[in-house]
Amino acid sequence: MFRRVVRASKFRHVFGQALKNDQCYDDIRVSRVTWDSSFCAVNPKFVAIIIEASGGGAFLVLPLLKTGRIDKAYPTVCGHTGPVLDIDWCPHNDHVIASGSEDCTVMVWQIPENGLVTPLAEPVVVLEGHSKRVGIVTWHPTARNVLMSAGCDNLIIIWNVGTGEAMIQLEDMHPDVIFSACWSRNGALICTACKDKNIRVIDPRKEKIVAKSMEEPISVHELDTSNGVLLPFYDADTNIVYLCGKGDSSIRYFEITDEAPFVHYLNTFSSKEPQRGMGYMPKRGLDVNKCEIARFYKLHERKCEPIIMTVPRKSDLFQDDLYPDTAGPDCAIEAEDWFDGKNGEPILISLKNGYVPGKNRDLKVVKKSNVLEGKPAKKAANTSPAESKTSPHPSIQNEGKLEELLREVKSLRDLVTLQDRRIAKLEDQMSKVAI
Repeated sequence: MFRRVVRASKFRHVFGQALKNDQCYDDIRVSRVTWDSSFCAVNPKFVAIIIEASGGGAFLVLPLLKTGRIDKAYPTVCGHTGPVLDIDWCPHNDHVIASGSEDCTVMVWQIPENGLVTPLAEPVVVLEGHSKRVGIVTWHPTARNVLMSAGCDNLIIIWNVGTGEAMIQLEDMHPDVIFSACWSRNGALICTACKDKNIRVIDPRKEKIVAKSMEEPISVHELDTSNGVLLPFYDADTNIVYLCGKGDSSIRYFEITDEAPFVHYLNTFSSKEPQRGMGYMPKRGLDVNKCEIARFYKLHERKCEPIIMTVPRKSDLFQDDLYPDTAGPDCAIEAEDWFDGKNGEPILISLKNGYVPGKNRDLKVVKKSNVLEGKPAKKAANTSPAESKTSPHPSIQNEGKLEELLREVKSLRDLVTLQDRRIAKLEDQMSKVAI
């Protein structure tokens, strides 16, 4: 008799489960902008979600434990003058996040230790260099303060965030809009997908395409007839790729191996509601005690719903085979070293005792003098020698002026918040009248 041989894999029985409503983030106005990014970024401390905003672009940054209904007046990151299209957390600092917008700029933000208590409108640095909207931002996996952005001007820029400089500009490589861009595991190469239906592997420091339009795929899997964009998430530790269809209601996952047929279908997690976006938690943010191998943050129209993927195990002991050493938060090299041609492999950590976040240092940007136009030096030159020798402590008069300025700033912030609420209320009334 013919006996079907089932391929052995420890991930054959990966089990997906959506968390209960009280563990979701509710009453969030998820962005309706027509762009095919994930609209959500997650790390072990915060979840960030691009939202609808009047008069510009904004995104929410919520501590992971702040579940339940989110107040409409909850403070946002709101410095862009156009809708935000993409966001990405820095892999080396859980309090630093980058955003790209329709206003043609990239902004980098420092989030306070316990999250936002007032709206954040002042970024640490604004990166200007694109002539059209910026739809992709992604941090280098191993080098500190290196950020890649791609815009609808078909241009890729690689920035040194520490100095605010555009170090590399990849022009004339893409004849059409760039749909996605990502780094290799050690950040030596980048891979892009373009509207011209070509995939390009690029060495950014040599400004050279090293592979393009691979003729024959090593594996082909037909999924369905949906025309929604697929958001792929790859786990390099377990060699599992998760495919989340935008506008779809399922997550399909496959295991990648070195032997033919190379790609092995594992399972599909299905739910009723379609997803408008998806966030993916880094491995160091998972609960190893529950054998959790992946966690997604699914965006609905007005809600963010965590979905956990677990491998059922009877033992309560740490499962070494499920959790090989994974990329930690420490960078392998500095930005200057990478731009000089050096590479660094990810610095791996063990999850045996769980991940304990360390102290994140503040992002410091030291711009070149021509960017700052020598303003501090000019001010210093106008001070007399007598004034320079005075005590560094401010006088009582200066303290009074400072307090007055702080009060004025606070009143202006309160006024802006009040106007924002009023605009939102008027928009709501107008939508009802239109209906």
